[in-house]
Amino acid sequence: MGRIAVAAIVSLWVVPISVLMNHIVPEPYMDEIFHVPQAQQYCKGNFRSWDPMITTPPGLYYLSLAHVAYLFPGMSFIKAATSFSEVCSTSILRSFNGVLAFLCSVLAYEIITHLRPALDEGKATLYAVVLALFPLHWFFTFLYYTDVASLGAVLAMYLACLKKKYWFSALLGVMAVVIRQTNIVWMLFVCCCEVINITLGGQRDKIDVDDTDFSTRKNVELTPANSITLGSNLRKRKLRSSVDNGILLMSTRSVSSQKLTSGFLDEIKAIFLRLWQMKLEALVSFSPFILVLAAFIAFVRWNGSVVLGAKEAHAVSPHFAQIMYFGLFSALMAPMHCSLSQAVDLFRSMSRNKFLTLFQLSLALGAGFISIHFFSIVHPYLLADNRHYPFYLWRKVIKAHWSMNYLLIPLYVYSWLSIITRLGKFQRKIWVLAFFLATAAVLVPAPLIEFRYYTIPFFFLMLHSHTDDYQSLLFTGFLYITINIFTMMMFLYRPFHWSHEPGTQRFIW
Repeated sequence: MGRIAVAAIVSLWVVPISVLMNHIVPEPYMDEIFHVPQAQQYCKGNFRSWDPMITTPPGLYYLSLAHVAYLFPGMSFIKAATSFSEVCSTSILRSFNGVLAFLCSVLAYEIITHLRPALDEGKATLYAVVLALFPLHWFFTFLYYTDVASLGAVLAMYLACLKKKYWFSALLGVMAVVIRQTNIVWMLFVCCCEVINITLGGQRDKIDVDDTDFSTRKNVELTPANSITLGSNLRKRKLRSSVDNGILLMSTRSVSSQKLTSGFLDEIKAIFLRLWQMKLEALVSFSPFILVLAAFIAFVRWNGSVVLGAKEAHAVSPHFAQIMYFGLFSALMAPMHCSLSQAVDLFRSMSRNKFLTLFQLSLALGAGFISIHFFSIVHPYLLADNRHYPFYLWRKVIKAHWSMNYLLIPLYVYSWLSIITRLGKFQRKIWVLAFFLATAAVLVPAPLIEFRYYTIPFFFLMLHSHTDDYQSLLFTGFLYITINIFTMMMFLYRPFHWSHEPGTQRFIW
């Protein structure tokens, strides 16, 4: 029932806003001027045609063909289109992202309920709906970009891996990489998550539940008096009584306290020892991911670069400042990181060992300074294109004064410390490190500040930094709705023109 409710709620904005978007902006805009004609070439059967300005693989266009093929019989029957290529219009191609938005919301719901089977159905539904409202994901639902398809493929891959369907997960990984090549990093991250699960006993808050009982993966066994039998209502994640809820909560906290005591080096040692003990089984289980990685490496070697087209404008660069920007962006987009309680928790965790904390804080501030001072790249597109919000943030905030860039460093560091502390409550230390490295591997090589690149790491962050209270979820949802209304109103109703170029320009993320 929960997934149906999520899809129904998402439809309340996807359908009407899609109609409004196609009415006011019927022609391709911004990157759509590359994606839409390319997809239309595929609809005509011209698979050898390729626009050299497109940087991503053709996965989105192949999936769009299936969407168009599904709609063609009905549209042909009502005489709305006379040929297959005629169905492949801008509005129809955009509608595919609308369909994918439904899929992403349902996948988010399924992942939430899998990771947290004891979570109330109402909270799980609200959690998934709030994620569907995330401004970067929400906005590009209505344009023909690769972002929504990329997120959907990565979430599907992750869910399949959580359910131990490794071959299917690897197949979805191929799809994710063919949509956007940097998704190879998220495939490796998903593999790391599963390695941690099978070697260290699962995530800190994860409790295995089957149709008859539940048990933790940390060798915590319940006595017969404390065993729980779940009926057909398990899929709704409702325990039969408040006593059961108490037992489950105490068991979860017991596992958490045991895992909190394990050190980072102990986790690494345990992983390698366990992998060595089950080396043959692990090799067989993860062989499909190894094959995908080998194929990707062969492609990069053959292509000479990760990107396909416009290689000069998207050359790999050591843009370490991206990590700083992502931390602050995520903290602002996830209000629990800016709350007073989170600041108090962070202060308490730092005050336990003042000398070590001072050293770590100095190290973090030093790394932040080096990232900003030596590895802050100003891409020509950032300075020249006033249609994007980063253009104004760069000029009005970061470069408002020469010192502003450095005054923001403590905020960058606090944001990351808050993220790490929050994740550390629910995940193992090695998992937090894997998330940081995956985020860095995706963002650091990108010379251009594009907030939409933050979507996938932000979703992983939100899925694993649990928020249980309705108040926080509702406040986050309200924040997202406010931002979405502003950005969509600016896009649709505040067009402007360039003197040096014909056509209507619009504000976009």
